[in-house]
Amino acid sequence: MTLCVFALIASEFMPVSLLTPMAADLRVSEGLTGYGIAISGAFAVLTSLSISRLAGAMNRKTLLLALTALMAVSGAVVAFAPSYPVYMFGRALIGVVIGGFWSMSAATAMRLVPAEHVPRALAIFNGGNALATVVAAPLGSYLGAVIGWRGAFLCLLPVAAIALGWQWISLPGMSAERVARHVNVFALFKRRVVALGMAACGVFFMGQFALFTYVRPFLERVAHVHAPALAWVLLGIGVAGFIGTMVIGAFLKRGLYRSLIVLPVLMAAIALALVFFGARLWPVAALLALWGLFATAAPVGWWSWLAQTFTDDDAEAGGGLMVAVVQCSIALGSTVGGLLFDSRGYQSTFVASAGMLLVAALLAYLAAVARDTTSYRCPRS
Repeated sequence: MTLCVFALIASEFMPVSLLTPMAADLRVSEGLTGYGIAISGAFAVLTSLSISRLAGAMNRKTLLLALTALMAVSGAVVAFAPSYPVYMFGRALIGVVIGGFWSMSAATAMRLVPAEHVPRALAIFNGGNALATVVAAPLGSYLGAVIGWRGAFLCLLPVAAIALGWQWISLPGMSAERVARHVNVFALFKRRVVALGMAACGVFFMGQFALFTYVRPFLERVAHVHAPALAWVLLGIGVAGFIGTMVIGAFLKRGLYRSLIVLPVLMAAIALALVFFGARLWPVAALLALWGLFATAAPVGWWSWLAQTFTDDDAEAGGGLMVAVVQCSIALGSTVGGLLFDSRGYQSTFVASAGMLLVAALLAYLAAVARDTTSYRCPRS
């Protein structure tokens, strides 16, 4: 499943490093080509909110295999797209996979490993995410220059095929008998800890992507980082993030809510420090590496929160709700950050990011106060 996560995240963000040749080949603007990322996010939200109900009694192993196969189909459709509408259709397919796969990740981990190992399992899942973040953009750019953007997308097909075969062999059958079939997703908000936790998660991702989306223009325009050094700084962020996913499990075992409160506070401090050290390369590089360490570890904490907060019966619905919240928050955060970056400069963007992260820490604290000590059954529709 971690290999599948790697291929999925690489597929999702591959267009970022290939926009120019893709736009030229499809005879559209780079902006329109970039909508391929937006449409995948939109379909991820729609799928995440409906996957549990639509899947019904389907064996969850079969569902995961179908989603993995659909990821390969999406890559092939994009690689051979003769026109812009076909390209967008392929990107919509990858959105379905993103929403379905991530919605089921926590519920699947809860069924595959004992409860005490769920945070570690989720950290391993997110290790695939972090690794893809490290290599997807530079590898896509390199492959695009050597074999073209279509060839770069085709290179993902063998990875998807290996992931499909590996899951086919290694995953046990997971019947849907224990999974609630008629969960009202929005009724989950009636539980105070869920409402506060989802709000904290959403505001956290808003704050993270309000800043992180504009790291490259910040480095180029403010820190005056040129191409070779820029690649190393971005690589440092990714490597630190990979390390973060590997070590966060130990901290989550000692205190889940404590980690969910402390991580955004530390990231807020980094955002403010970047305003102060903006033009100094080495302090900025070090601060961004720390940002990568914390920012990539935090999602592991939120998926662990989901596994701890929901029962086996409503974990899929809760996972779908979280995916929807995260995707919408990323879009909103990057939009707000961009508006501030263009109109008032990077300082306002980074300060706004710090403010959002502090609000996320406060909401996480309130969720900790409100957490239930009794078992919970989700209301049925």
